[in-house]
Amino acid sequence: MQEKLWVFRPSDIALQNNLSRQLSISPVTASVLLARGVTTSDEATRWMSGVQGGLHDPFLLPDMEPAVERLHQALARQERVCFYGDYDVDGVSATSLYLSFYQGLGGNACGYIPHRVREGYGLNEGAVRRLAEEGISLLVTSDCGTTSHHEIAVARELGMDVIVTDHHQTDATMPAALAVLNPHRRDAIYPFKGLCSAGLAYKVVSAYQQRYGSGDVEPDSCLDLVALATVADIVPLQDENRILVREGLTHITRGARAGIRALKQVAGIAKACTSETIGFRLGPRLNAAGRLDHAMLCVRLLTTESDQEAMQIAEQLEQLNRQRQQIEEGITGEAATYLQQDEPAAAIVLGSRDWHLGVVGIVAARLVDRFHRPSIVMAIDGQGIGKGSARTVEGFDLYQGLSECKDLLEAYGGHPSAAGLTLKEPRLEEFRRRFCEVVAQWAGSARTVPTLHVDAEVKLTDVNFDLIQELESLHPFGAGNPEPTLAVRGLDVVDARVVGEKHLKLRVRQGRSFIFDSIGFRMGSFEELGLRAGRPVDLAFSPERNHWNGYDRVQLRIKALRMSGEVS
Repeated sequence: MQEKLWVFRPSDIALQNNLSRQLSISPVTASVLLARGVTTSDEATRWMSGVQGGLHDPFLLPDMEPAVERLHQALARQERVCFYGDYDVDGVSATSLYLSFYQGLGGNACGYIPHRVREGYGLNEGAVRRLAEEGISLLVTSDCGTTSHHEIAVARELGMDVIVTDHHQTDATMPAALAVLNPHRRDAIYPFKGLCSAGLAYKVVSAYQQRYGSGDVEPDSCLDLVALATVADIVPLQDENRILVREGLTHITRGARAGIRALKQVAGIAKACTSETIGFRLGPRLNAAGRLDHAMLCVRLLTTESDQEAMQIAEQLEQLNRQRQQIEEGITGEAATYLQQDEPAAAIVLGSRDWHLGVVGIVAARLVDRFHRPSIVMAIDGQGIGKGSARTVEGFDLYQGLSECKDLLEAYGGHPSAAGLTLKEPRLEEFRRRFCEVVAQWAGSARTVPTLHVDAEVKLTDVNFDLIQELESLHPFGAGNPEPTLAVRGLDVVDARVVGEKHLKLRVRQGRSFIFDSIGFRMGSFEELGLRAGRPVDLAFSPERNHWNGYDRVQLRIKALRMSGEVS
């Protein structure tokens, strides 16, 4: 486990005590709320209760009026409409949401997801021309289209109108589409920038319902799809995303959708679903189709009403996910072996003709976790075209970094935290050098290290079931609302051993407190962490309820360990 810099979030004691008293909550929970910018009792009550309300007017999004009017016109005329999405969870969820709602109105619609390897990301001219030949007169994108100037111009020449719903960073000039619904537009007045594309699709169908009513499918019945996409796409779980995901998780737990019921069954999920369930169990299985096969499988899964068909597709996704794991492990190992030969530069840029395009994004994320540097991993095809994915560390804006190298790239796009790019193989070395210079200039002379943000320092006597219940009320956890991390200093280690797959199991106490069980997944042994037996330790953790052998116990899930007395 890589050494982390512990950063204790500042806390206003007066505000902390005030929140604690007004809401009758632990000072620890009050401190966690303050760390998230929640400073008043009204804000805290809304944050903890998850009460519906507070959703912004969808008509504040740019171009919502013409988008809704054009969809209604297409319905009235029974035009053929195509909902065209990206091949990740966000894209397939948004496409499924659009299809479900529009077909529920009685509309004539189909879905289209490009093949990752054969077509690549986003709108492509070949697909646009084929759809025009098939009689599509309205094309609605999800999670792509903002920078597709040429493809949208071709669509217009072929007689198609285009509505773009996308949340990627924008150019100064919008494409010549009928509507571009993107909260990142420079002229956007929408009060929240953090919606994913499925969230935007939900806004579109909600606006349609406000204006014209809905058919067989209510927009709110699709919040399970919004939750899947919002968590899997790692957009901030703040503002209205908290409301959408919280309600969507209720739908996922209930299993109202045949496809989600089947996916939960093959994944062995029986308990209440959380954002972690999506991030680590459901999301990877849905993404596996777009990585190794075709993401239209996921659209079929998420729109079918047949339990039999849903189970067949879910089992296929399970097999694809296992294949994905094997391929990913091989490439990650190969990349790590190469990097260990020399000290990595300010950034990692790797490419190979032997690597699978479908997993380069996951591998880049693994390299960031291991080496804590912005990482780009590319698969180069037989024609010498490299397509890759980029992931970053806290503070470095990938989209801006790639923009400074755009003269070397064929294409690029994405977000500050994740992006994609295309380049020609002969330019790989020059791009690596330039991109590393950009990152080095940002980092300066300081060596970047992983940061662990601690919400509150506590004593072990503060940790109990009441505290766990209060902290659980702050869910969903994820980007923008991380799982609360607490820290306790000066613990005596009563027992330390390794269990299972290199999990560190500790029994600890502080002074005369009760002995607490704690678990550090895949941390290895006490000695491997550079810790010495018999010395007190500081422990950063998340408290949780562990049900075992018929009993509930408080357990500390370890996030970091260090010898007591070490400076943050």
